[in-house]
Amino acid sequence: MFASERRKAKMLNFSIAYGKTAVGLARDWKVSVREARETVARWYGGREEVLRWQKDRKKEARRSGCVHTLLGRARTFPSTTNATQSHKNHIDRAAINTPVQGSAADVAMCAMLEISKNARLKELGWKLLLQVHDEVILEGPTESAEVAKAVVVECMSKPFDGKNILKVGLSVDAKFAKNWYSAK
Repeated sequence: MFASERRKAKMLNFSIAYGKTAVGLARDWKVSVREARETVARWYGGREEVLRWQKDRKKEARRSGCVHTLLGRARTFPSTTNATQSHKNHIDRAAINTPVQGSAADVAMCAMLEISKNARLKELGWKLLLQVHDEVILEGPTESAEVAKAVVVECMSKPFDGKNILKVGLSVDAKFAKNWYSAK
């Protein structure tokens, strides 16, 4: 029961972040549109600032034709003057999603740059191999794994030239193992 509830909660949160409609959520959850609409309304009921932020991003996309990520990368949109309602809805969802997903990519990219230029990791023989979503995979000698892990956590929690410019802390979970599967 708890695993299925957790999956539904996670789906709801991602749906909100991606700008998914109650119709899409109802389809995903296999519930009525009415039930999905009520759930979304309850979610927003305690988070009015999220709804305001989303409305502002939609207005920004319509007004200026673009939205921006944390580091200022822009996603441009075509004019909605002659667009169908379906196309306008797509732009609205992208206007919400782009700053969220794009900013997450900004953070991940900066963290990888911090890791790749870190002299201590190089000295210990560690190198960045791969990034998957919000995970990074490094390779290096087992004997320095604990030290390298601490350095990586520091780099990822302060990805902007050794600082965190966000209003919230970046929580980092790190493990080391012989392979990626074992680290999961």
